[in-house]
Amino acid sequence: MTGPSEVELAGQVIELVRRLGGPATQAEAVVTRADLALTRFANSSIHQNVAESTVGVRLRLHVDGRTAAGSGSVITTEGLHALVERTLAAARLCPPDPGWPGLAAPAPTPVAPPVDETTAYADPDQRADRVRAFVAAAGGLSTAGYCRTAHRSSAYANSAGHTSYGRSAEAAMDGIARRDGADGVARRCADRLADVDGAELGAHAAAKAQAAADPVELPPGRYEVVFEPAAVADLLQNLAWYGFNGKRYAERQSFAEPGAAQFDETVTLVDDPLGASGLPFDAEGTGRRALTLVEAGTTRAVAHDRRTAVEAGVESTGHAIAGGATWGPMARNVRLSGAAAGPASAVGRSTTGTAAGAVVDPDTAALVAGVRRGLLVTDLWYTRVLDPKSLVVTGLTRNGVWLIEDGTVVRAVRDLRFTESYPRALGPGAVLGLGAQPVRQPDRVDGAWWAAPPVRLASWHFTGGASG
Repeated sequence: MTGPSEVELAGQVIELVRRLGGPATQAEAVVTRADLALTRFANSSIHQNVAESTVGVRLRLHVDGRTAAGSGSVITTEGLHALVERTLAAARLCPPDPGWPGLAAPAPTPVAPPVDETTAYADPDQRADRVRAFVAAAGGLSTAGYCRTAHRSSAYANSAGHTSYGRSAEAAMDGIARRDGADGVARRCADRLADVDGAELGAHAAAKAQAAADPVELPPGRYEVVFEPAAVADLLQNLAWYGFNGKRYAERQSFAEPGAAQFDETVTLVDDPLGASGLPFDAEGTGRRALTLVEAGTTRAVAHDRRTAVEAGVESTGHAIAGGATWGPMARNVRLSGAAAGPASAVGRSTTGTAAGAVVDPDTAALVAGVRRGLLVTDLWYTRVLDPKSLVVTGLTRNGVWLIEDGTVVRAVRDLRFTESYPRALGPGAVLGLGAQPVRQPDRVDGAWWAAPPVRLASWHFTGGASG
């Protein structure tokens, strides 16, 4: 690496603010060096390999009771000078900010897990090896998807004397196999590229595509369901962003009631950013740590940044994000775990029938075995919140739905539209079983992930076919 380090650049920005804005200006700077690489494939061939290495600076100022933020990627003396000047100018035009929480005081940075250097500096051939294995394991079916790696090193500094530094690395693969218009999907996110098994994912996607042929149409209504980890990930994301968000909670737009038993007693939700390779501090320099959102069914906490924490009379939980004044603090690394519920969760049981072995892994099969009549759902997509307070969401199934009868996956079903309250669906008595093995699912945003086992739910409201 040539030129100044991220720590040195952050310090330079703060010093420029002191010179140009005066000692009364409060300032914080985050400098992030990102190395992102993506290998895409379609029609069972790699068609694009892209990589970018960037350095970005994000600056936030509070002066004369007003707050403004700016960002830039021109890392020269002139570029940094221009960034500070335009952010100071913006602050003069902003309305007063009475909710300004002040800057984070100097504090030790939490120790994060070590970064896998092979993943951080992975080359195209290493990603192509995973794609090759995925395609080969699909057995001639048409495949498409991506394999990506990401490496970030980031430094934080503010005018109160607080500094932090950290690194993170991530690998992910997301691919489909297609047969006669039916798609099977497999996804995985990991700290190490070595833990992403392209052959395993390709075989799983192909088996699901094969089993999805000739789907039947079912009438709308409430069905018992088994959700695979990809579908559960959508539940976790919406619960985190809309429910366990300190800004929405303060505005009374969240279902969350800390201290209340709002979920089934089998459910424990923990935001665990350092349970994987992640940056050890948030956008305000606050140290990140595990935060229990739900413990054995009881809501325990919501995520806070410095602004929402001051309003609530508590400390920041380390969940500030860029743009948090608008969006609020967000948990982005949520893990679902808990005691398995009921005989259907007994590990080792499996389904029978022609489709079952192809569709489910043993963890999911243990849940399917207890269902008299219901649906197995691979994925949810195009989900949109209809009512934030009760978190009623509408969306579609995707990448495979199957009918379950007497503990057996019997045949494929056409995609369905649903309208459901996520907290209600996971409420007391509603979770009939949890798988034993959480599986990390990648998010569209690098650095975010959702870890969940398959889940068996007593009721899910399907309102029609995919067309309406």
